Amino acid sequence: MTVSKAQHYVARPDLLKKLEEFRNTPAIKVLIGVRRCGKSTVLQMFSDSLRAKGVPESNLFYRRFDSFDTPIDYDAAALYDDLKKAMDNASGDYPMTVMLDEIQDIDGWEKIVRRLHTRDNTDVYITGSNANLLSSDLATYLTGRYVEIPVYPLSFKEYCAFSKADEPNLKTASTSLDSMDSTDSNDSVARSTTTERLFNEFLRFGGMPGLFALKTRTTTTVGTELQSIYDSIVFKDVAQHNNIRNLGVLEKVSRFLFATSGSLFSTRKVVNTLKSAGESISTTSLNSYVEGLEKAFLVYRAEQTDIQGKAMLRPLSKFYPVDVGFRNLTADFSSRDLGARLECVVYMELRRRGYSVSIGTGDNTEIDFIATKNDMAASKKMYIQVTASMLEETTSQRELAPLLKLTDAFPRIVITLDSYSAGTTPEGITIVNALDWLLR
Repeated sequence: MTVSKAQHYVARPDLLKKLEEFRNTPAIKVLIGVRRCGKSTVLQMFSDSLRAKGVPESNLFYRRFDSFDTPIDYDAAALYDDLKKAMDNASGDYPMTVMLDEIQDIDGWEKIVRRLHTRDNTDVYITGSNANLLSSDLATYLTGRYVEIPVYPLSFKEYCAFSKADEPNLKTASTSLDSMDSTDSNDSVARSTTTERLFNEFLRFGGMPGLFALKTRTTTTVGTELQSIYDSIVFKDVAQHNNIRNLGVLEKVSRFLFATSGSLFSTRKVVNTLKSAGESISTTSLNSYVEGLEKAFLVYRAEQTDIQGKAMLRPLSKFYPVDVGFRNLTADFSSRDLGARLECVVYMELRRRGYSVSIGTGDNTEIDFIATKNDMAASKKMYIQVTASMLEETTSQRELAPLLKLTDAFPRIVITLDSYSAGTTPEGITIVNALDWLLR
């Protein structure tokens, strides 16, 4: 089965660039991310780019295992037979490109992928929605022979590009989107009234690509779409995969993590809170529920780290939803907690840009994020504070105080929604508007 051409999509150049970097290398390319974040579409975009480079259809093999067209009893043996037939008909002048989408639905998939890895002139890409399958199991079979490429929901920059492409068809609850400046591009979206309105929408509804299939984006239509995605993730990728039977408690735990994103998570306190609400759960079970949500990429963890580099015996963690829309879904898309919602967006953007993110902790002080990245050239590190506004003097002093205590030379940044405070303090701290930072 060859890859069908994508019906319609808006390019995600950053992801395509990553795939192109690893194209025709021996490593198995593993695209991992939350269900419905766009992994299948990325493969379709990539296959179209291969066609444009002259790769014949006979050398493109694609299977999407969660589609309606896949037989109910389709298994590893059937997949192997289909691969053999396709390879027999492929041109020897080009590599055989194999794309296996949502592979975790096939029992024994690891053995197929391992055999593909041993075949000459074969370029393999697989996707999945659970880290347990695509990390632990794959590592057992292919230690050191695969590369993970994370796929996330839309960044704000991508959201602007999608909105621009969708303008002729889309109506929002209040008005149609204005045309964006004709000088805008995917690489540089000018600040405008429209951009600020798009950001308000993004901060409220999030960036799951499926939102752009809706004729209108209102709290009702978006809520229905996000609830459907959320239910499929919790049931298929968390409860079903981890044999969790108490879906009611799992639901409460996930919603609690969403509602308290940006707050330190204490297992003992959550267990006591659930018990007071009539739900009995052990700390072991609670930790397994949280781990299941993490491995389904529905939430991400940021662990405390000592600002001075000292070891912490029992660091706590904060959890952030993969998309701010899921957080707001649990609060009926309330406009409250603006700072917390912004913090979610900034955290995921740092992950998207390849940073590891932790919570800075010191003597009676906390820094929202310490972002680190190890590039080939050099290590990068940033200290980041996130706040809705810096206009109040007390807020400004509170956000700057932890950064002023730092003694190293790494960049110190405050990301805020207000545009009036942007600039650099006498101490060298950069204050930047969130939209400007997100659109870089």
